[in-house]
Amino acid sequence: MQKFMTRDRLFLSIGIVGFIAALLITGGKSTFSNALILSCVMVYFWIFEVIPIYATALLPFIFGVPLGILDTKQLALSYGDKNVFLFLGGFLLALGLEKWHVHKQVAKIVIHTVGYSKPRILLGFLVSTALLSMWISNTATALMMLPMALAVLSALPKKDQTGKFALFLMLSIAYAASIGGMGTLVGSPPNIQMAGILDKTFGVKVDFLDWMKVGIPVAVILIGIVYAVFYFSLGKERKEHPEDFVMEKKPWTKNQLRVSLIFTLVVILWSFKQLIVKWTGIPYGDEGAALFGSLLLFLIPSDEGKSLLEWKDTEKLPWGILLLFGGGLALATMLEANGIIAYLVTFFDTFKAWDYFWLLTVIIAVAIFGTEFMSNLALVTVFIPIIGAFAMDSQYDIIQLCVPVTLAASCAFMLPVGTPPNAIVFSSGKITIAQMARIGFVFNILSLLLITFVAYFFL
Repeated sequence: MQKFMTRDRLFLSIGIVGFIAALLITGGKSTFSNALILSCVMVYFWIFEVIPIYATALLPFIFGVPLGILDTKQLALSYGDKNVFLFLGGFLLALGLEKWHVHKQVAKIVIHTVGYSKPRILLGFLVSTALLSMWISNTATALMMLPMALAVLSALPKKDQTGKFALFLMLSIAYAASIGGMGTLVGSPPNIQMAGILDKTFGVKVDFLDWMKVGIPVAVILIGIVYAVFYFSLGKERKEHPEDFVMEKKPWTKNQLRVSLIFTLVVILWSFKQLIVKWTGIPYGDEGAALFGSLLLFLIPSDEGKSLLEWKDTEKLPWGILLLFGGGLALATMLEANGIIAYLVTFFDTFKAWDYFWLLTVIIAVAIFGTEFMSNLALVTVFIPIIGAFAMDSQYDIIQLCVPVTLAASCAFMLPVGTPPNAIVFSSGKITIAQMARIGFVFNILSLLLITFVAYFFL
């Protein structure tokens, strides 16, 4: 028998005892109290991760009906929301791109285009990582790009394998993966979660093109800012041109071209949905386009005689994220249906008198620095329903407040625990927490200024 309890067991015990004790104290009859208790338990479990965050997302499914705070229809609409299937389609498309190494071809094209000096190599990795992350999850993008960055470092002369260039190359993977995810609705889980909550709770729709109009400019500008900071911080290394370094460029295979054409078709269906619906008279949703492209991957054969994507390939699919979306939407429904959001909004009454600029700055700052310590998806899940209700109650445009908060949730640049790309890059052993925190703090502040500026003047 262990003498001391592990950290996870301790926090899990506290959570379980607290949950039961709270229900006993309140009597378990008030739906308001029950919803508040379950919500607090979910947030507690998400923050301390005493059980997998995906398992925590199942709590509304397990306790919603017994506690009287959700009915079966509300649960079905949450876990089967259209945005869950939009991300499912995005994941399947990403699997196709990864299976046939399209990401490597994209990276090589970008790096061959920008050149082989140290600043240009950095620019190449920033751009290629960001481009991939707009369509593939930032976690998958970081996992795919890190080996390539390490291969670049190992191909350099010994003297070039350490120093500022090596540090910035590692950080370019982590930061660009998060920034690129801000560009599209499927680029990062918080984006989809916000769209789902606004649609389900407030009847406000944010489609693929609506998000890109804001997300793409912010992502492009932020990538430019990161590159500028890295460029001027390189110092004398900026003028150095590594010798004997080249990334072998290979011709595109037929399978890569087939997958790329399918992916391009889906992007066209997403980007020009209104025009296509108008011309054809056939209505469809973003999730329908994503699943259509995914189905084509299962139907179109590869050179090997099998489908471009086989069902066994879906073993790599991050199914837990889909559960996380459902649990997040169930939590939002639970908060709204049982009067908790309306109650919490009363605490924001003092902010009604604030100037919009300062209100915007404060909530964006809270989101940016809050996401350093908790999952960006969890932050958006908890924060957006409250901010959305406050916006509706205060006559603010709900988009003007909720979109900036969601963008800010992807700006965790300081700590390995802040976002999976940070943790993946940190695991390489090429960077210390102190280095990431020092440089990341600078980008947190710059992100705060940029998102506040864009939201204030352009939303």
